[in-house]
Amino acid sequence: MSQPYTLYGAPFSLYTGKARSYLRYKQIDFVEQLSTAKVYKNIIVPETGVRFIPVLETPDGRFIQDTAVIMDELETKYPNRPILPSTPKQRIVSQLFELYGDEWLLLPAMHYRWNKDNDDYIYRCFGSMVLPNWPHFIQRFIGKKVGAKFKGFVPMLGITPETIPALEHWYEAELLPLLNEHFASHDYLLGGAASVGDFGLMGSLYAHLYMDPYPGEVMKRTAPNIVRWIERMNSEPSCIGEWLADDAIPQTLHPILALLFRDHWPVVQSTIEEFNHWSTSNSQRKVPRKIGEHDFHIEQTRGRRAILTFTLWKYQRIQSSFLAFNTEGKATINDYLLSCGGTEVFARNVTPAISRDNNLLIIAD
Repeated sequence: MSQPYTLYGAPFSLYTGKARSYLRYKQIDFVEQLSTAKVYKNIIVPETGVRFIPVLETPDGRFIQDTAVIMDELETKYPNRPILPSTPKQRIVSQLFELYGDEWLLLPAMHYRWNKDNDDYIYRCFGSMVLPNWPHFIQRFIGKKVGAKFKGFVPMLGITPETIPALEHWYEAELLPLLNEHFASHDYLLGGAASVGDFGLMGSLYAHLYMDPYPGEVMKRTAPNIVRWIERMNSEPSCIGEWLADDAIPQTLHPILALLFRDHWPVVQSTIEEFNHWSTSNSQRKVPRKIGEHDFHIEQTRGRRAILTFTLWKYQRIQSSFLAFNTEGKATINDYLLSCGGTEVFARNVTPAISRDNNLLIIAD
């Protein structure tokens, strides 16, 4: 009997939720190990060089960091139940939703976790991860110290008293109702089978917005179909259906994509422009995770946030998929995205291109 994979993560970790859901959906044999202080010191940092979770240890002793890379490798090894459609519109839409979940839904995830009444729960979670089996009062004390680092990221994302009202309105009055309507008639984003976009959404929607007490109550009260989708995504389905035929995109996704292009895509495009400008005066090969600040909008509210370069690596992956299609395929994609408010979505290039080396961002060769 072959050895299972080991997923190093945490129950309340955003991206661990994404990876765990994927492994269950693919019915890949794995065990999950809590990323305690000892695990970070003895395994995660020595084996990956960074302090990010989740990390997947393969049966042959390799360690893979980042959910996108984990899924890329496992898709090659386990081709059954593929998560990346081969048709133009469905492939690009699924990848856009992965980016949306990974990057933009991080805003409500972090806001509702750290700015609402979740302190006792989340400090206990952090403390039990760092010091399992220790007394609860010590876990909470340590958890508060560890959690302070993550809470410090909140304003960096542009979550401030000025932007919070718009953020909450977008999430509670726009996104949740639209997703709830979609999942009333579809098991997954593209029909009867999950795609990479479902797993992208799963990270934020599950670990923070479903599990944490305050946002979890909001979701369970107002969006029961999303709750059922989350429970479905956390299962090991014995039988799944198919994506919609003929490269169709459900009409219920159209207004959600319109929100993506209204608020999130201008941030992506600005990040490209700012990085291209930054690179002209910086000769270093390693790319910092942050290169300054720029303006952004939620609905009609303006804010300032950090320019986060990991977005560029993720954008390049979608752009590469787009460029791989023939002229007809590209035209089909552009026409559909234009109907959702996306104009010249992949026209900008990251210059110079970015790649990953030893889990760090670098200028590509």
